[in-house]
Amino acid sequence: MKVLILAAGYATRLYPLTLANPKPLLKVGGEPILDRILDKVAQVKGVSEAYIVVNNKFFENFKSWLEGSAHRGKPSLINDGTDSNETRLGAMKDIELVIDQKAIDDDLLVIAADNLFDFDLASFLAFTQKHRDGAAVALYDIKDLDAAKRYGVVKIDEDSRVVNFQEKPPKPESTLVSTGVYYFPKDTLASIKEYNTKPGLNLDAPGYYISWLAAMNKVYGFTFREPWYDIGDIETYKKVDAEYTKKES
Repeated sequence: MKVLILAAGYATRLYPLTLANPKPLLKVGGEPILDRILDKVAQVKGVSEAYIVVNNKFFENFKSWLEGSAHRGKPSLINDGTDSNETRLGAMKDIELVIDQKAIDDDLLVIAADNLFDFDLASFLAFTQKHRDGAAVALYDIKDLDAAKRYGVVKIDEDSRVVNFQEKPPKPESTLVSTGVYYFPKDTLASIKEYNTKPGLNLDAPGYYISWLAAMNKVYGFTFREPWYDIGDIETYKKVDAEYTKKES
């Protein structure tokens, strides 16, 4: 199994914090978000390689961070060559870039580097092995329909199969939201390139791809109850930082 962490965004909603420093390297409770995600990945068995796709603007920031990180030498950095939010490739093209550049022909765990989660990745992966006939996405019940409008909203059936996925819907039909953790069996990777070549489809958020994929193939939703944090703005960042600092002090 390979692991890909998506860290090529520009986090414009966090300006000025992210003007000179990428969001995944912001510290929460004194530790960079990316280190916390890699701590989770390090606990997973069967990972042969890990990659972090970043943009060119912050490539040197990530390079310096990795040299001083406890995870030095484990993940590889991949530069997607973009220098601004306006020229970004989008998450789906970044995934395709890494698959092609590294000739990945293996199951792929994809994690967005802009969120923090307390659930055990091993539990998610155990779930995926019971549902090998489809892709999987980790879900969190936000318990608030109004708050759900800001996320990818998911409905699942009694077999945990995704029957509806809407990105930031004005009228959510569920409070289950996607957390930016995905699992793609190797035989589903070809569909990523197929999706990316279709005109008019959104390439920026993986949720749009999941919605497209679920309409044709099986996609399963793994629901967890442990805390999850989406760091989308400065207010949320400060709140999460304070919470982690308090509970780990």
